[in-house]
Amino acid sequence: MVKVKEMPYSEKYTIMLDNVKLGDTLIPSFVQKHLGNQAVVELQGIWREGVKPIPGDASFEEKYEIAYGNWIWRGKSTFSFIRKQMGEDGIEQLKRAQVEALKRKNAGPALFLLRLVRALSPGSAFKMTANQMTYRLQWITPFSVSELTRHRVVYNIPRCKILDFPDSEDLCVIGCQSIYPMWVAEQFRVRMTFERQGNSCTCTLIPLG
Repeated sequence: MVKVKEMPYSEKYTIMLDNVKLGDTLIPSFVQKHLGNQAVVELQGIWREGVKPIPGDASFEEKYEIAYGNWIWRGKSTFSFIRKQMGEDGIEQLKRAQVEALKRKNAGPALFLLRLVRALSPGSAFKMTANQMTYRLQWITPFSVSELTRHRVVYNIPRCKILDFPDSEDLCVIGCQSIYPMWVAEQFRVRMTFERQGNSCTCTLIPLG
């Protein structure tokens, strides 16, 4: 196994809040555009039904766990709502909107530098991306890394945290297995694939072209 720097709960919590903020910006705007203001009010009401308050004096681990449950609730509620109102075509449109939002969020000088490195050494650029993702993805679920080279990364997920929650299949299939691969392929030129068995899976990254 490859030794990986462990992300502290304080940082997991911060990234979780950052992702919630991204959803707060994207989802109501998407719903308003396609379904109108009343639909936004309805969806936000559904969100409030399942969101739990986060005590200010809780530990970062406790804050992260509560925020994680809130994120799961909002995510699965959103996919269910969009499917009911817009069908599978609406899900596809939402996927594209989320990919574009992730690309905007992760654009900047670091991405420009990565592109320069890729032009000179594709293997080095992939390794830079892989190292960053190996650290940053720890907020989603626990995993180990069995391989990390200039040409391939393998993450082993013994029990996906997302799938510990009821009715979370959409978050796995649409979020992890569709939106994230589209995003990293388009922005970082990396192919992300999953081999799932029940609540566990293996995620593999390889460079594109």
